[in-house]
Amino acid sequence: MKDKERFSLVRIFCAFKYAIQGIIHALKVEKNFQIHIVCAIIVCLLSIILNIDKTEWLFIIISIFGVLSLELVNSALERAVDIATQEIEPLAKQAKDLAAAAVLVYATMSVIIGVVILGPKLINLLF
Repeated sequence: MKDKERFSLVRIFCAFKYAIQGIIHALKVEKNFQIHIVCAIIVCLLSIILNIDKTEWLFIIISIFGVLSLELVNSALERAVDIATQEIEPLAKQAKDLAAAAVLVYATMSVIIGVVILGPKLINLLF
């Protein structure tokens, strides 16, 4: 019945609260999420130092948040699969592997974007 409610500030507040709790949990527990956060901080600092323009910032921001979002979805899917079966099931493994592959593909694209944007600026700065 609560889903039929049209608008509720309490529901919106709770939705944000739960989402923030998920991010905090990932920051505390998920090693890959922690690695992505560290990389994001390094890329942001480099972007500031190298004074990238607005368009370049958009690509960097989309890359960072895309990887972080996919990593969160990957972690959620792993939990859901673990709840569904305690046994080693080929389809469960495939689901986990495919979710991890999605993160890898997006992270690879993000690295390429970072190299294209930051690479030439770093080379100019160093040489």
